Amino acid sequence: MTELSSTTWPWPDLPPGPLGTASPDLARRLAEASTEPITMPSGDQVPMIVRYEDVRAVLSSPASSRNLRAPGLPRMVSGTSLEDDPSALINQDPPEHTRYRRIMQGTFTPRHIERWRPRAAAIANELIDAAGQEFDLVADFALPLPARVICEMLGVPMDRFEQFRGWTEMFLSTSEASAEARGEGFAAFMAYAGELIAEHRVTPGDDLIDLLIGARDEGDRLSEPELTHMVFTLIMAGHETTASIIIRGAFRLLCHPDQYAQLAARPELLEPAVEEILRREGPGGNGLLRLVTEDIELSGGVIPKGTVVLPNPTGANHDPSAFDDPLRFDIQRFAGTAPPNPHLAFGHGPHYCLGANLARMELQEAFRALVTRLPSLRVQEDLSTLPWTNDGLIHRPRRLPVKGG
Repeated sequence: MTELSSTTWPWPDLPPGPLGTASPDLARRLAEASTEPITMPSGDQVPMIVRYEDVRAVLSSPASSRNLRAPGLPRMVSGTSLEDDPSALINQDPPEHTRYRRIMQGTFTPRHIERWRPRAAAIANELIDAAGQEFDLVADFALPLPARVICEMLGVPMDRFEQFRGWTEMFLSTSEASAEARGEGFAAFMAYAGELIAEHRVTPGDDLIDLLIGARDEGDRLSEPELTHMVFTLIMAGHETTASIIIRGAFRLLCHPDQYAQLAARPELLEPAVEEILRREGPGGNGLLRLVTEDIELSGGVIPKGTVVLPNPTGANHDPSAFDDPLRFDIQRFAGTAPPNPHLAFGHGPHYCLGANLARMELQEAFRALVTRLPSLRVQEDLSTLPWTNDGLIHRPRRLPVKGG
């Protein structure tokens, strides 16, 4: 079972299952209550959308808004949150969002991301070399890997990593006590992002910030606040969320040592294995709120205009109407000539994750390094006793002690 500390689990209606699996209540919701309200960490209740086709419908609908700043609307967490920021890409609707994405579309293409694959692979191998035979996969591999990659991509000095990691943890926390600290941390983080951009304008290079500064669409470019918010988003999402999926993916593979061994013997399965890890373990949270601006008809009935809903990608990725035997972890699920429906770990529709290509590349190189360098990797403690985070929007093991020999 997952271990909870003295703090209260922030999603009282949706406790995790054994070994960090999907909530036991999810099957009932999928079958009988596809829009039943959920109590969020703030205490507010909203309908949670869980069926695959319904989640896709909400995420792609023009009547699904990310503008949640009107007074009195339900909130995911109490106090200052990312949803308060109108300049953040994830909070914009068309036409502002369309323009922003159009300017950015050439920056995160597979061609640009592939430039960084050799360096990501080298960092993964360096971390394994430094870790030795017995190490904590969380602290010694999964957390530093995406942090180092995104720092190098953005030209961020690694000596600032612990500082912006602390800021990120505040933003992803559900603790009401940290509301004031989150506001202060947000301001400090944004100021630091602005400093980075200013430094790159004075001394340009060829890293990701330089690409963002130079991004254009028919003469249009990102404003200074938009640039600052994009750097902020990349630093935050580029290490914590990717690290979480590496941690959860490694944990799940070690729960199934036969599949870890199969992946070590057949590295050509790495890409489909990563897709199954994303389906089963990503994105690590319960999604982002949407405001319905016109009635939307779903399988469970009509969602009326003015309702705030929570489309849950984890629910969608466990829907038996979309994935055969969805509770089964199978690294070959996405292999072969007839793969299943695409998972929704990166979302769907206009807000499909801009960094999906980067995340996939990092995940592939992380698991490639593990299974090729440590084909006999095994855990050092009973997996059922390992503690998991329980006070944030992302749920993952706090540590994962392993032995490589």
